[in-house]
Amino acid sequence: MKTNAVRLLESAKIEFELRSYAVDPEDLSAETVARKVDVPIRQVYKTLVCRGERFGVMFAVVAGDTELDLKVLARSAADRKCQMVALKEVQPLTGYIRGGVTVMGAKKTYPAFVDADITLHRHERVSAGMRGLQVILAPADYLRVTAASLVQGLGHRD
Repeated sequence: MKTNAVRLLESAKIEFELRSYAVDPEDLSAETVARKVDVPIRQVYKTLVCRGERFGVMFAVVAGDTELDLKVLARSAADRKCQMVALKEVQPLTGYIRGGVTVMGAKKTYPAFVDADITLHRHERVSAGMRGLQVILAPADYLRVTAASLVQGLGHRD
């Protein structure tokens, strides 16, 4: 399947693998995705859409077993406060629906902030731009193609 994310990776000549899985629209959790693709949840990254008071719209990418720390995101974006955007805003802002959001090939280019733990893995998995399709690639390649900033402690485990 050729999504905008896949086209972007191909045009950048980045090596990647696609993995599809059956989607349950009632359960789009990272835990379910990890189980379906048979990898540890810490290697499945979720892409969240946020907005800062001054900075505007941005992406935050954290491991599936973590929660986004909005205070850390705000500091990283040199903003005072950040919040998640409402679900109804996600598709108009990014061109992607919940469960298929990715930084790569989004409708507009927004700054991206990625938890630094992503560099601990040889490969990471993010949405390929649609529900039921993941892209697997090296963290360095992901950071290069997204121009994302690494942030220590962006995702925290309870």
